[in-house]
Amino acid sequence: MKNQNMEISTAVSGSAALFTPAAQRPPAVPRKYITISKKKLLQNLDINNGGRINTWLDSMRASSPTHIKSPSLSDDQDSWILRHPSALDMFDEITNASKGKQIVMFLDYDGTLSPIVEDPDRAFMSDGMRATVRKLARYFPTAIVSGRCRDKVYSFVRLAELYYAGSHGMDIKGPSKGYQKSTQSVLCQPASEFLPVIDEVYNALLEVTKATPGARVENNKFCCSVHFRSVDEKRWGELLNEVGSVLEGYPNLRLTQGRKVLEIRPTIKWDKGKALEFLLESLGYANCADVFPVYIGDDRTDEDAFKVLRERGQGFGIVVSKTPKDTNASYSLQEPSEVMAFLRRLVAWKRLSLRRQFRMRRRVEEIKMCLPN
Repeated sequence: MKNQNMEISTAVSGSAALFTPAAQRPPAVPRKYITISKKKLLQNLDINNGGRINTWLDSMRASSPTHIKSPSLSDDQDSWILRHPSALDMFDEITNASKGKQIVMFLDYDGTLSPIVEDPDRAFMSDGMRATVRKLARYFPTAIVSGRCRDKVYSFVRLAELYYAGSHGMDIKGPSKGYQKSTQSVLCQPASEFLPVIDEVYNALLEVTKATPGARVENNKFCCSVHFRSVDEKRWGELLNEVGSVLEGYPNLRLTQGRKVLEIRPTIKWDKGKALEFLLESLGYANCADVFPVYIGDDRTDEDAFKVLRERGQGFGIVVSKTPKDTNASYSLQEPSEVMAFLRRLVAWKRLSLRRQFRMRRRVEEIKMCLPN
């Protein structure tokens, strides 16, 4: 792929590390995308089979944050919490594990920094959350990793000191605030050659979903989203077939599912987990034992990042969910308000740690001055 990786030369927010032309190379990105037949595509989508479409519909229902859960799921709540305890309750355990290491923060947007809302264009974060994230970035390198278009996420967050990874990590850009802007400010765009195809699919999806009230199609630059938050559940199967009919003509794209959204993405091997690895390597922490990544997210697509952290044996994943769900995260938080509370505690803890270090250094200097020459 052409122009898939470009580096910036800039200071890292909350860290002494610098990007330079000699920075470590990012993880390799496959230079060929996968090609599959139309029949294979439909099998992968599970849309050409009545039983399989029911599986997709069950999954869509489970992803709905307002869907009523069965009593058996409530019965599993206690055991799930034991396996994924609250990050607020286990705050001391998390900070103790991070001592002597550089914390790097990765945050999903929808459902994590902002609540899930019916209209995805109105998923605004609160002023309190914005202020909290701004303070967080003063102490730790911080990235927003979202399935949304990078420019869209930035319009919601409006903090130039952060890293932004849009389109599920397929569009990554570094901080711009306080640093000399560069024409090579884009860090990574591994799916750039898919842009014309994504535009075609977006227009086709707009056309076929017109008949489904409540369906919203969003162009996220390197992927498309079909939101069914406002679609009557009885018409979800119809919507799924409409999306499948479009993708039949594009075997180089794949269908995945998130929280009340269907995602159409290129078939390249790139996801939020790859984006996390790329950013850590760009920061100079590729093979370091003194880094402590923390990833907070609520969506299925965040599981790729949680899995990477487990495999690395570094840091922790924190899933945002009020109900039990399969996850590779180590801890949990119930909603964005708890995410904000956790981030605030993290900032307060770091401030206190820095004050203690300052006092200790000053005391050592005072002792040295009192010693005879």
